[in-house]
Amino acid sequence: MSEPTQSSPTRPPTPSALSSRSDRQFEILILALASVIVLVFALSIYLLGSESWPALQRFGLEFFTQRTWNPVEGVFGAVAMITGTLVTSLVALAISVPLAIASALFVAEYAPKWLANPVGYLIELLAAVPSVVYGLWALFVIAPILSRWEQGFFQDPARLALYTSCKNLWDSGSTTLQCFFVPSTFDGRGLALAIIILTVMILPYTASVARDVIRLVPQEQREAMYALGATKWEVISRAILPYARAGIMGGVILALGRALGETLAVAMVIGDSQDVLKSLFGGASTMASVIANQFGDAQEALHRSSVVTLGLTLFFLSVIVNYVARLIIARLTPKGIQ
Repeated sequence: MSEPTQSSPTRPPTPSALSSRSDRQFEILILALASVIVLVFALSIYLLGSESWPALQRFGLEFFTQRTWNPVEGVFGAVAMITGTLVTSLVALAISVPLAIASALFVAEYAPKWLANPVGYLIELLAAVPSVVYGLWALFVIAPILSRWEQGFFQDPARLALYTSCKNLWDSGSTTLQCFFVPSTFDGRGLALAIIILTVMILPYTASVARDVIRLVPQEQREAMYALGATKWEVISRAILPYARAGIMGGVILALGRALGETLAVAMVIGDSQDVLKSLFGGASTMASVIANQFGDAQEALHRSSVVTLGLTLFFLSVIVNYVARLIIARLTPKGIQ
């Protein structure tokens, strides 16, 4: 009588096998999560493109060169909105970057610790303030100040004559460099107010990033410059800023992205005029502000499609800005830390 064969006991998996299996599962999970980002990007392009197609089919490239935006007549051109977006963002960036770098240098290099931490916290707190609060602050605090200045501008008869000549130019659809700096309204709202509020809103992004990268500069670099007899300014300009310039540029691009896409605060103060820019103190519009103001009221299919096309344009503009930023940062990064 044959005895039943005993099966050999199952050997537990080796640690290397467990590690290999876990690594594979983790790799699949990470790949799936990364694919979600690509899928969201592709779906965004598809949905925006499909909604924008009627307007693009109707106007073609003239949509980006047409100066008229008139929902009543069914004529839509995005030149005024594109120009307003670029002007408000770039001018606000040009004003905020020197202020942000100066504040970052003060906090990181000059201020004592008991002062640096509260100042740094207050700068970061500016980024947490809701956009609607900035908009209300601009309307109730800054706009009256601008309005009083604009009204006082015309107390001089010579300036009133200048305004009259500029108004004739504006009515004809043109302007001059001198007339661009002449107030065209008296309520304080307009392009200048939008630039001021954007400057305040984007300042903490560049300032916070610049402060952190300045603090990451190795102390040995500072000490080496001091050992050569360098002054404080020479240490900052030759040892600190060249090392930190890539990170600072990253903060600048982050601020630019915020400025390009800012909606509510700008829509509250910019004046909502779809005419091409004629005066720094006149009404204007950005792509984001037009989307916020007109998307809900766009009843006609062509009007809605044109508003969505502005969103598609803003989407691709943000992609281009980020791509150019990567190229600039890669070029500015010191060779030793790439």
